[in-house]
Amino acid sequence: MPTMLTMKQPIAGVAPAESGEVTIMTVFPTLAATGAGRMMGRLCSVKTGFGFFSLGKVFALLLIPVAIPLFIVSLLPFLITRYKLTNRRVIVQTGLQPTDARWVDFDRFDAIDIEVLPGQAWFPAGDLIFRRGAVETFRLPGVSRPETFRHTCLNARRAYLGARESQ
Repeated sequence: MPTMLTMKQPIAGVAPAESGEVTIMTVFPTLAATGAGRMMGRLCSVKTGFGFFSLGKVFALLLIPVAIPLFIVSLLPFLITRYKLTNRRVIVQTGLQPTDARWVDFDRFDAIDIEVLPGQAWFPAGDLIFRRGAVETFRLPGVSRPETFRHTCLNARRAYLGARESQ
């Protein structure tokens, strides 16, 4: 008999409660999660120039030799980070063999804000800020296309809390 890990699901991430924690979505932080990446984004966003040519595009070309090593370093087995959304919580995992470094349960936040720091808009990326009332409870820096991940997190939270209330 197939387990939940091997069984195909008709709707991704939707699983019976008895199956335990199931992954809905995994995203990796962009270079915009780092200070060096945000600095590159600020430089590449410069619009000064003539027509198609801008200073930001020149910076983008010149920074390729810096960006590639930064990206490779972010993939090193002891530094690699991923953000995992499950049917119960949002987790920051580190390492080649994913280890849960920190997480926030769905009942620990009621809103998610997106903060786009200077330099992140060029990627496009932003920080997800999980809040309970006015208090920040959790932060995910440098999420690529943060609105999509935010929307998915809120839908998963809504489904989890709705199922929990119905029991």
